[in-house]
Amino acid sequence: MASFETIEASARTRAGKGVARATRREGKVPGVVYGAKQAPALIALDPRVVLRELKRGGWRSRLYEIEVGGERTRALMRDVQFHPVTDQPEHVDFQRLAAGERIRVSVKVVFLNEGTCPGLKRGGVLNVVRHTVEVACDPDSIPEKFEADLGSLDINDNVRWHNLTGTGDTRPIVADRDFVIATVAPPTVSAETLAEDAAAAEKAAAAPAKGGKAPAKAAAAPAKGAAPAKGAAPAKAAPAAKPAAKKK
Repeated sequence: MASFETIEASARTRAGKGVARATRREGKVPGVVYGAKQAPALIALDPRVVLRELKRGGWRSRLYEIEVGGERTRALMRDVQFHPVTDQPEHVDFQRLAAGERIRVSVKVVFLNEGTCPGLKRGGVLNVVRHTVEVACDPDSIPEKFEADLGSLDINDNVRWHNLTGTGDTRPIVADRDFVIATVAPPTVSAETLAEDAAAAEKAAAAPAKGGKAPAKAAAAPAKGAAPAKGAAPAKAAPAAKPAAKKK
């Protein structure tokens, strides 16, 4: 059975944007509690309490008892509106819970025996498909968590909905198949390792082979005035220019 956390709030008598702005000027966060075929209840909350719950994570599936003037109402926090500039909470919506009326809620999955999982010990990787599972259940029997035992799983084995413990009388929203929760995948080589190997191979290919001869230097052109090589025919002298004819 899930536990409920108490949040203290004060009642608001009127609705409307102007009243909500006045509530914020007083240092409170306006909110509403709706559902269970009852009239909505207007409330005001301490912003520090709202921020605390948001920072904890998983606030959409946490169960609360909202206490207003000594009366408590069980509810789920369904939506939070934030200021577009400051990101401070500006309004909070709660859904009232009624016994016997099933509601949709997300329940976290906890994985057990990772240290003794044969597939993980052989180098496999736990690929989690669903960290939470959305189910329909009675508000009085909302489970705190589902448990998945990895103690007997090898590489390529998986955990499905029917393998979870702690489901009780909950019904998964995805009802048309026995869906996968997690898989023990084969070992994979990271992209960083592949890049390092490729760089090393390219560097090795660019370097000269060990013990190989250095490439021959290009033959230098003969210096000006140097003697012709042995056996080479001497160059013919250019014919002398004819003297210019004298004018008569």
